[in-house]
Amino acid sequence: MKTNRRCRALLAVSLNLMALLFSTTAFITTHWCEGTQRVPKPSCGKEKKTNCLNYSGNETANETNQNVVHYSWETGDDRFLFRYFHTGIWYSCEENINAAGEKCRSFIDLAPASEKGVLWLSVVSEVLYIMLLVVGFSLMCLELFHSSSVIDGLKLNAFAAVFTVLSGLLGMVAHMMYTQVFQVTVSLGPEDWRPHSWDYGWSFCLAWGSFTCCMAASVTTLNSYTKTVIEFRHKRKIFEQGFREEQNFLDQEAIKYFRERSVQTASRSVEVFMDSASLRKSRQVGKVPEIPGEDVC
Repeated sequence: MKTNRRCRALLAVSLNLMALLFSTTAFITTHWCEGTQRVPKPSCGKEKKTNCLNYSGNETANETNQNVVHYSWETGDDRFLFRYFHTGIWYSCEENINAAGEKCRSFIDLAPASEKGVLWLSVVSEVLYIMLLVVGFSLMCLELFHSSSVIDGLKLNAFAAVFTVLSGLLGMVAHMMYTQVFQVTVSLGPEDWRPHSWDYGWSFCLAWGSFTCCMAASVTTLNSYTKTVIEFRHKRKIFEQGFREEQNFLDQEAIKYFRERSVQTASRSVEVFMDSASLRKSRQVGKVPEIPGEDVC
């Protein structure tokens, strides 16, 4: 019983730790959603000769003659660049087409005014989610390494399960609220940011993986608590049943003993009574009555 309970507790601690690591990583990274943005190509110049618009094929004329009408043979999507971007809870970063590297903007500033309250609720829920995971992990570690009795272990197990379930519910709500805010921002966000195509990234997968591990840890903890209670009650029932049978056996032995003693006492009383009765009778038979007027020589 103790070995099985320890294995279940170790499994719950491992799942909770994975959920905590996944959620923390997803919270601080910027790959919840990623895709491409369609932006106009910049004009070609001395520093930029690729992925740009070369008007009339004359770069020097483009720079010196500002009043000349320029034209390009590129039409449709050829006039645009598709730059890569990725977005998280805090920042949205996109590829810098004019220089190397990326430039990032605050996603809270990009979100529409009507969705900023929901976004802040999502952020607060994510923070509470991580904090409750830390509390649940601490309680599970206490139950695993410092629990001296079964009753104390059951109490810690119950509290850990409650905190883990609450954290999982908060995490699910936070992920869904962020997804809603991002979808609204795609439609109503700034023109220079709106993505041409997008999909969910690895941070989003980590967030939902964290939720899955969290719920698995809570189920494992509840299962451990339930099994321990059932085993404890079963052993108590067997003990009480054995004690009751022993009590019944002792009662039967006592009844048998007192019954034999009473029979022996009754038989002895009858014997004593019979002996005294026979003694009286023999005395009465052996006594000779005296005849008045006769002399005895």
